[in-house]
Amino acid sequence: MAPRGGDTGHEHRSFELACLPHQAELFGVAMRICRDPDTAKDLVQETLLRAMCAWDSFQTGSNLRAWLFRILTNAFINGYRKRRRHQRFATERPGDALAALYGRDQDCTDDLEIELFGEELCDEVKTALDRLGPEYRDVVERADLRGEKYKDIADALDVPIGTVMSRLFRARRVLESELAGFAARDYGIRRAA
Repeated sequence: MAPRGGDTGHEHRSFELACLPHQAELFGVAMRICRDPDTAKDLVQETLLRAMCAWDSFQTGSNLRAWLFRILTNAFINGYRKRRRHQRFATERPGDALAALYGRDQDCTDDLEIELFGEELCDEVKTALDRLGPEYRDVVERADLRGEKYKDIADALDVPIGTVMSRLFRARRVLESELAGFAARDYGIRRAA
């Protein structure tokens, strides 16, 4: 089904009629994952803003509720990643002085598995990552878990940047498929019939 077109006023009105009734439910889910009313309100506001910006790409007749929850989930994950990166670089770590004196970086670890997966990833995500082929898992770990740039990954693996992007795309599709049930169960999302 083709995306809808039309005048902007009509599109805004159709967006309001379709999406705003889901606002309370979105807030409930946001509260469960944020555990803070102000942060949850901000997340719902960002979700509705993103949905409004993408409204012309929403396929009429598809599952609006699932679409909104996917936007909310992605907004939460993206915000979490940004906050983590900012925190990591904005705060001085106790080991920074030692690293400056002795050259040992506090971010280094002898056990990469513990560092990568510690308590951050749940069993379902770990299992899905374990199912990926080693070349795909390596790219996902570097890009999504460590935040490395595509060029740096390509240099480290001695492959073209296009190969990195292709592997990452394929791995993310597999993970998305394998974790769809997990996300649906945890966030109350049901697949469209």
